[in-house]
Amino acid sequence: MNYQDVYDRSISDPEGFWRQEAAKLDWFKAPETILSRDEDGLDRWFAGGRLNMAHLALDYHVDHGRGGQTAIIHDSPVTGRQRHITYEELRDEVARFAGGLRALGVEHGDRVVIYMPMIPEALVAMLACARLGAIHSVVFGGFQPHELAVRIDDARPRALITASCGIEVSRVLPYKPLVDEALQVCQHPPTATVVLQRPECEATLHRNSATTRDFDWERLMKDASPVDPVPVDATHPLYVLYTSGTTGKPKGIVRDTGGYAVALNFSMDAIYNLDPGDVFWTASDVGWVVGHSYIVYAPLIHGCTTVVYEGKPVRTPDAGAFWRVIAEHRVKTFFTAPTAFRAIRKEDPDAALMTGYDLSSLQAIYLAGERLDPPTYGWIKDITGLPVIDHWWQTETGWAIAANPMGIEPHREKSGSAALPVPGYRITILDSQGTPQPPGRQGNIALGLPLPPGCLSTLWGDDDRFRLSYLNAFPGYYDTSDGGYIDEDGYLFVMGRMDDVINVAGHRLSTGEMEELIGHHPAVAECAVVGIADELKGEMPLGFVVLKEGQSIDPEALEKALMEVIRTKIGAIANLQAVAVVDKLPKTRSGKILRKSIRQLTQDRDVAVPATIEDPSSLDEIREALEFIKVGRYAS
Repeated sequence: MNYQDVYDRSISDPEGFWRQEAAKLDWFKAPETILSRDEDGLDRWFAGGRLNMAHLALDYHVDHGRGGQTAIIHDSPVTGRQRHITYEELRDEVARFAGGLRALGVEHGDRVVIYMPMIPEALVAMLACARLGAIHSVVFGGFQPHELAVRIDDARPRALITASCGIEVSRVLPYKPLVDEALQVCQHPPTATVVLQRPECEATLHRNSATTRDFDWERLMKDASPVDPVPVDATHPLYVLYTSGTTGKPKGIVRDTGGYAVALNFSMDAIYNLDPGDVFWTASDVGWVVGHSYIVYAPLIHGCTTVVYEGKPVRTPDAGAFWRVIAEHRVKTFFTAPTAFRAIRKEDPDAALMTGYDLSSLQAIYLAGERLDPPTYGWIKDITGLPVIDHWWQTETGWAIAANPMGIEPHREKSGSAALPVPGYRITILDSQGTPQPPGRQGNIALGLPLPPGCLSTLWGDDDRFRLSYLNAFPGYYDTSDGGYIDEDGYLFVMGRMDDVINVAGHRLSTGEMEELIGHHPAVAECAVVGIADELKGEMPLGFVVLKEGQSIDPEALEKALMEVIRTKIGAIANLQAVAVVDKLPKTRSGKILRKSIRQLTQDRDVAVPATIEDPSSLDEIREALEFIKVGRYAS
């Protein structure tokens, strides 16, 4: 196939293109209408078609002779256990757990929150919801009760599914106390909580709580009857996945069922060059969009074997962990975040721990979640000699916007670039007035409407916020809030965000939410949080605070207190790099904090003074604070 021909057809005849891709799936009722608009004026794919995601991922393969193939390899170095689950075994387990959920009152359209570690039962829970037509909302197991409670209140679930614990390297993290605390503070707790007991930590179950009741996973499974897949409309939400917004309230990304299934199946061929039976390992977590798309749904829809890894790139037991998994399970395609390889490089710069592993099965390495910096790209390339594919996408899109189309026509790699637009996406660089920019000129990265199948359909319960967040800035386009440029060869270079969401080890975190939490401290009058470059994690949050008049709190004590509140309320991933006390923050004359200028100062001592600044001396305050705390360019 020729990439340009495939891409051009996806743009000139999107309905014909995606009708052909949709025909590759097993629908209960094939869609007659491919692209339409609902009564609210929002684009919809495959309206009128009916299908079920669990059927596509499981029953279809069993019915077509693949029941004995391994669907899941669970590799858990933190427990020393492994488990192989066939498609038939997984289908039967999912069908029975779906029956257990139905016995608890979960039906089509109900929401279910899932708060699980990286174990096969997390996938069983997601697929069981899909089997019933229930809408799952997975919350990353490392999030603290406050974050969990916010998501519960927005989703208003019928049930919550959790495990007794997660395991971080050698540390057991009990989940049930965190869940109980969240349920005590949320306004809309579920009526049932299902708990999988793990041998490393047994949770106490509450049988007759006033607001909810706990159920043991194994007992629920024992008493349940399996259920068949429930046909749902293609536009029916499969899940709600919360991502941080630029304000404190998370945004519930709504993913429809039909468009997502079609897009994921297409991507497995076009981007990842995978066939049924191949082993695909995505080293992420089901709590993030990468886990939803490429640990769970895409590999299983496509008939691949997916690796579910419960461990870290280093310390489980060492920086050779990834090579061991690839060799042992004969992984063909590997996908992770650049921060994982930065950690490996730091621990094993000469890749000595690769020695002795047979990596002949591995054909390509894919990176996403943050920009792949050229030094890390070069290191991976040097030690493996394999294609290293930096591709770019967002929680909102659910699959890649730009990539090297390895399954269509592989192109040469360019360090620092996410390569070419994926078929279906019209990528345009716009200036602040919405004018398209020529090759080489930086601006806002925008996507022409309609977005291809698989992208978010709206925000949960908030169409107005969806339009405001993504559609209003540039009419006719989806605003990615990222900036970059397209070169003369059509390659996209993503340079950074245009908003105030920072990227910590591939996880998008809201600085607005951090500022809200910091602002609650009784000594703080106002504050700003920005991302500062970090060699290992890409970015780390850095706080600047202005104290209230008359406050004389010790700066070290304040920093310690603010670091603790961020860790407690958001999680360890959001650990503040440092907190600096300043007399004033740079602001515009209208009172807007100039965060971009603060970020620039962390990288360069000399920055242009914005024309709109109220007090230029405020930049000197930030510069002096950075010199005092010795971060960024001021570390030496």
